[in-house]
Amino acid sequence: MQSPQQPAVPTRQGAPAPAGSETNVGRLAATIERLRKEVQEAQLAAEGRALIELAKGILVERLRCGVTTAAQQLATLAEQAGLTQLELAADIINQAAQDRISEAARAFLASAGPAPAPGGATGEASDVAVRLRTAESGALKATDVQAAAESLLEHALAPLGATVVAVWEAGPDASLTLAGYAGLSAEEARRWRYVPPGVATPARRALVERQTVWLDELAAVGLPSIGQRDTPGGRVTVPAGTGGRILGVLEIGWPDPLPPQPPQIRKQIEALAELCAHTLESPGGAEPRGDVLPELAGLADALPDAALVLSPHLDPDGRLTDFRIQHTNARFVDPAGRPRSVVTGALLLEAYPLAAEDNGLFAKIEHVHATGEPFRAERMTLTALVDQVALPSVASVSIVRHGDGVLLIWRLQDEAAQLASLLQHAQRLGRIGGFEENALTGEILWNSQLYALYGMAGDEPPIPLERLAGHAHPDDAVAIGRFLRTVLHHRRSASTAFRLQRPDGIVRHIRVVAEPVFDADGRLLAVRGAYQDISAQHWTEVALAATRDQLAHTEQQAAERNRLALQLQQAIMPPSREPMEAFNLKIAVRYRPAEKEHLVGGDWYDAVVLPSKQILLSVGDVAGHGIEAATGMVVLRNALRGLAATGAGPGQLLAWLNLVAHHLTENVTATAICALYDPHTRALRWARAGHLPPILVRGGDAAELDLTGGILLGAVSEADYEEGEIQLAAEDVLLMYTDGLIERRDGALQHSQQQLLETARHPTPDLERRLDHLLTHSNSDTDDDTCLVGIQLH
Repeated sequence: MQSPQQPAVPTRQGAPAPAGSETNVGRLAATIERLRKEVQEAQLAAEGRALIELAKGILVERLRCGVTTAAQQLATLAEQAGLTQLELAADIINQAAQDRISEAARAFLASAGPAPAPGGATGEASDVAVRLRTAESGALKATDVQAAAESLLEHALAPLGATVVAVWEAGPDASLTLAGYAGLSAEEARRWRYVPPGVATPARRALVERQTVWLDELAAVGLPSIGQRDTPGGRVTVPAGTGGRILGVLEIGWPDPLPPQPPQIRKQIEALAELCAHTLESPGGAEPRGDVLPELAGLADALPDAALVLSPHLDPDGRLTDFRIQHTNARFVDPAGRPRSVVTGALLLEAYPLAAEDNGLFAKIEHVHATGEPFRAERMTLTALVDQVALPSVASVSIVRHGDGVLLIWRLQDEAAQLASLLQHAQRLGRIGGFEENALTGEILWNSQLYALYGMAGDEPPIPLERLAGHAHPDDAVAIGRFLRTVLHHRRSASTAFRLQRPDGIVRHIRVVAEPVFDADGRLLAVRGAYQDISAQHWTEVALAATRDQLAHTEQQAAERNRLALQLQQAIMPPSREPMEAFNLKIAVRYRPAEKEHLVGGDWYDAVVLPSKQILLSVGDVAGHGIEAATGMVVLRNALRGLAATGAGPGQLLAWLNLVAHHLTENVTATAICALYDPHTRALRWARAGHLPPILVRGGDAAELDLTGGILLGAVSEADYEEGEIQLAAEDVLLMYTDGLIERRDGALQHSQQQLLETARHPTPDLERRLDHLLTHSNSDTDDDTCLVGIQLH
């Protein structure tokens, strides 16, 4: 059949184009669009047909009728209610199921009006029920978690504005494996295939905290996650599990920031997480759990400590209520003195009711069972009831999960066992003189070998770890400071070598090893460790003389390189430890070189009395490391001294110093603070060039001075610098520092500055100890120099 004649379409030049070409393209596009709509309608019809057939089955069972009658009844009821058959089918299923999806639908019915969805849309209860039931049907029909994730996004989450879905499977070690995803590229999924234990992500937060995590904007919290580059907006992670055990985590992402959501939206998300849990339990989801209790029983019998094998005990609704003690090994020792036969087979809370205390043993077991994250504590209090009397016992506890079973191991400790444990740790770490410092009471325990090592009598008070530098060679002060900072502030095990100067004049080379001890809540209980005399090792290791000579030569070369690097640093920037007094103003400085001693830094400080009787105070930081940075630092520091003799104010001095940096150096850029103190008026004027502001400690409080304008030195040829002024009062302390004191690789600078203010508020007897305290407890972890200048007005 011939097509009707169409008018010619004019070309750009005005000539008519062939009519058939344009109309054929239009017809083809219309045909494609019509076929696409037909395919979509067919898909929707197939997906809705499963819900309608399920509703018919419910009517057959309740009305005791046939399939034809049930179909007629469904059509009649839908017409009378003014609903489609699909909407009525979803409502019938909700009434019959009474599950999370029906709760979400009821939440919409109970709301005053249509609830706003994250994408800006609104929805009625029937729409919600249809979408969730359709997503449920798609998930149940899916052959694997991947297909289920795609169904969740298409049917339930896309109408809420979400664009990304990830279903994580929780491993037995609290790791996360990507089991299914939608809205993400295959490359992104490969990059996030596996998340090891301990990596902080939104999904791990939901797993460990065992609750839904709502993030208004992923890009603002700094947690890495899948799809964060293309979907930096709202993010929700929901733990998905059954029977008290978390099988995985459902993660949903939005491209834009997520406003606070109403309860009905939250119920929808929880209903979808429950679907994920059932999907992960299916043959295409997580690995089958299997019966691992016999394996755990065999493992418990082989352990040298008391061990219990526990299995979850669920109520009729499938909720975890307790744990059944399935097995106790032959070495089991009950804190209440009961035999194994009394405890085996009982519920945990029946046998040990006091384990239900807040954050007690039951809570730890429940957390391990839910997340798979193992728990260990060297000292944990176990309380048993003996004739209604609470009997506490201290034990080392380990809890691990294997499948559905939990293995609980404990070792009761008495006073003799604690001393034996101390000796065991001393042998493990290769120590000669052992010690333990109680962080709660301040009590210090030394053994006799340590007294002999120090050349002290046994009745003399032990020396605290914090005073170690006072008994060592001055050149070892930097290494000891880093060691104390690692153990006392960062609370990690550490070791260092130093030269011990004994009271009898003998110098010994010592290696000290220390490790912190925590309770079950992560609080520091004690610091224990040992001192080892390494000065006579070559006499006791004759059989390894050749190897040791070669090692000693290598160590000597390394020590010589470090010594030369340290001498170069000190020649450029001497780490002065002697305070300076001028006009009732006490000035103290500290300089800590970089962790890698061969890197010469560009940090500087200066404190000098000018001819005008004013006191010049300055700190600065030249960008980079190496000889170039050190040379630029010397130029700027000396130039500032010379310029200060003119009597100009700090703002003008920095403007001149900027000219020096821009024109008289090789592309040197730096930050700096310049301050002038007038002893007659007690006024301190200051200016900054892109540097961190000073901190004023007054009356037990610490605060940063108000920022003044000024860009870094050397960036442009001409720059103006604003001045600030503060009137110092008696006992005021002013602190100026470089960013090496607070800079961290894993956190924002503002957070580190706030922690520095909290550390600066710590009371200290004098200015020097305040500076030492700041260095020891500084929160930095970057390889950078640190300059710290403190002044105190008497």
